Amino acid sequence: MSIQEGDKVPSATLHSMQDGKPTPMTTEDIFSGKKVVLFAVPGAFTPTCSMAHLPGFVVNADTIIAKGVDTIACVSVNDAFVMDAWGKDKNAEALLMLGDGNGDFTQALGLTMDGSGFGLGQRSQRYAMIVEDGVVTKLAVEEPGKLEVSAAEAVLESL
Repeated sequence: MSIQEGDKVPSATLHSMQDGKPTPMTTEDIFSGKKVVLFAVPGAFTPTCSMAHLPGFVVNADTIIAKGVDTIACVSVNDAFVMDAWGKDKNAEALLMLGDGNGDFTQALGLTMDGSGFGLGQRSQRYAMIVEDGVVTKLAVEEPGKLEVSAAEAVLESL
């Protein structure tokens, strides 16, 4: 069963790049006492993720932050090195780029997808959530192949 609105984000450790090395960040570090917009993509550097999903949050970062959001975070079942390189490539300095290298967080959320048909293995579904002090207040999970409900513009409407 996947996470639902009103549920607490499960405990997990993700990784971001700090000072040139992967640094663990717990979900408590990321969400406690904060309003966070978290969006997930199936893979860094993949077409829809790179051309539409991430860029929407880059372009709208200031507007999202102005709505009282403390952090905009992007997560993918990729390692922190890949997420850091992708963020730099897409000018996503205002976003927290998080690697869920083993997929532990994605699995704990119940939001995995099987991308083995494309050579990707187990990945994350495309989704966005608004989390307030560790509790999911809005969850938008995309239908396969879509980018609508988790786009930055849709998240803005929910804030």
